[in-house]
Amino acid sequence: MQEAGIRPQGQHGQNFLIDLNLLDLLVRQADLGPQDVVLEVGTGMGSLTGRMAQLAAEVVTIEIDPRLFAMAGEELMGLANVTMLQQDALKNKNTIHPTVLETVREKLAAHPGSRFKLVANLPYNIATPILSNLLLSNPSPVSLTATIQKELADRMVAQPGTKDYSALSIWMQALCEIEIVREMPPQVFWPRPKVHSAIIHIVPVPARREQLGDLAFFHDFVRSLFFHRRKFLRGVLAGAFDDKLTKPQIDEILGPFGLPPDARAEQLDVQTLIALSKAIQQWLAG
Repeated sequence: MQEAGIRPQGQHGQNFLIDLNLLDLLVRQADLGPQDVVLEVGTGMGSLTGRMAQLAAEVVTIEIDPRLFAMAGEELMGLANVTMLQQDALKNKNTIHPTVLETVREKLAAHPGSRFKLVANLPYNIATPILSNLLLSNPSPVSLTATIQKELADRMVAQPGTKDYSALSIWMQALCEIEIVREMPPQVFWPRPKVHSAIIHIVPVPARREQLGDLAFFHDFVRSLFFHRRKFLRGVLAGAFDDKLTKPQIDEILGPFGLPPDARAEQLDVQTLIALSKAIQQWLAG
């Protein structure tokens, strides 16, 4: 990069994983094979891309920085199963860019029976929207293996009553099995970030998705509860559904759950919140 006169760009969250053993671990954890179409967000210099191209049917890799795109293009030249896109992976904060998903769909169609996986050293500033939105995308991946901030990984696996338990925790756990594979110190990246990182492996569980029913309703429901996480649950529900449910109706919905009057959303486990979401949906539909 020094020879090419390129410096990492902070606004793109560019921290390159330079410990090659950890790159290999990332690839091993993804368990890639000739039946896999892989999406990589953040091509960087192409070192992870090249490793995956040796194993997978196709690799679709995204790089927003035109200078890195050109450098990686030279590195990956001649790899027929690598498709490089120079663009933002996100259309907006809540949507994966259509071109990205269209390209993945094309590669899946070209390899009947293939599986879609995300494997990436994700730029910190887009890790949350990439991971959470891919769970709703069409197609959606069978697994997501990525390096992210350790703080974000901790939030994804957090349990009720802890400081890290959040709407993201519930959303991810309601849909997926999540494992923190390895914690990583700043010195395995260049330039060194100010935070620790982690390799996370996420496997969506189709039965959990079916259990949730209306995903958009559940997503909005959980976000509304945690917007006022310190307030009592009854009051938060009254505020969130003030135009649709009266307080006596909310009390009737909450009754079967046997919760104390001072219960807060941050104290409830994922299954309880799923059940409460469904109870409210049924009442609203009823």
